[in-house]
Amino acid sequence: MFTIAGFKKAFDYIDLFKQGLICTVSLSFFTVIFGFVLALILAVMRLSDVRPFRSFGLSKDGREIEEGFRAAVGRFNPISFIAAVYVEVFRATPMLVQLFIIYYVVFANVSFPAYKIFGFIRADRFIPGVVALAMNSGAYLSEIIRAGIQSIDGGQTEAARSLGLSQMSTMRYIILPQAIKNILPPIANEFVTIIKESSICYTIGVQEIMYAVAATKGATYRIAEPLIIATCVYFCLTFPTSKIIAYFERRMSRGDKR
Repeated sequence: MFTIAGFKKAFDYIDLFKQGLICTVSLSFFTVIFGFVLALILAVMRLSDVRPFRSFGLSKDGREIEEGFRAAVGRFNPISFIAAVYVEVFRATPMLVQLFIIYYVVFANVSFPAYKIFGFIRADRFIPGVVALAMNSGAYLSEIIRAGIQSIDGGQTEAARSLGLSQMSTMRYIILPQAIKNILPPIANEFVTIIKESSICYTIGVQEIMYAVAATKGATYRIAEPLIIATCVYFCLTFPTSKIIAYFERRMSRGDKR
């Protein structure tokens, strides 16, 4: 049950929730940045046309074989295959398992400097948390970016190439600017999702909002009130952000309706 006395005890540790708020926002910010960079790389890898065994899939007259083993080998793209495997693995496994593998296996023997971000966030726990969240987010964002790039009319690519632009220049100056406009809303929504998913990092000792709940529970032997406070903090983070995203989404879509 909720009691006034319980809330008073919980508010005695409000500084922990303030620290948790700062840590959660920092986690989400760095996750979106690194996750977007990783997603962009994965999306380009998925869309690449690197076929080292292309000649194996050609007939004697130089035409591509449509079916059979030779056709499959000729069409095999190792770059796209690696990216596809990465995306499928990270989308098909629980976030908690990924976090534990990153923290307890990948970073098990990594020595971090005894440094605390903002004076209270432990770098040896914060950095693995960011890495795990970014790797997971990158797998989802890459599909959003890939869909955005593929939504651009192929005729624009052909027109750019006919004007002498290279494939890299075409992607940089023609395709990506239009694709980014289309994918900004879902990318912004991913930021809201990361704010909520960052709560899982308390399991490795990252001092975010749920860590503050656990610490308050241990000090006051109350759980309901700290959870209500945490719910309000998350709501105050995600609800305004969602409304801001919706506003800019409407602004960006006005030009498409003319």
